[in-house]
Amino acid sequence: MGVCASTPTSTKSRGGGAPRPDAIGRPTSSIVIDADGRMQELKRPTQSKHITSQNPNHFLCNSETMSIGTCLTHVPDEEELQPGQIYFLLPLRQTQKPLSLPDLCDLAIKASSAMARDGGRLTSKLNFP
Repeated sequence: MGVCASTPTSTKSRGGGAPRPDAIGRPTSSIVIDADGRMQELKRPTQSKHITSQNPNHFLCNSETMSIGTCLTHVPDEEELQPGQIYFLLPLRQTQKPLSLPDLCDLAIKASSAMARDGGRLTSKLNFP
């Protein structure tokens, strides 16, 4: 095992005045990206069913659970979306189809494009390795 070191995260604003993560570095928002690449930032605790009830014939999938060759996993209706996570709102027809590399790349491009349109403001709020 290795040794890790970290530095405290500042709460000062950068650029356009967007806040960074809270004082101890925790992400403060969850992100939902729809099939058209539109992004919604959720700053308050939100259950999955709140998003899916507004989008019939769609489901939410946490980007952390996606694996090539497996079917996409639905976020349960009662589950709260977690700060720092990216979720995709996808058509139900994609439920039974295993995720292919081109599909995953397409979703990654949509997420990247949405973040770029946002001016990168949210990247400091999300969990990236």
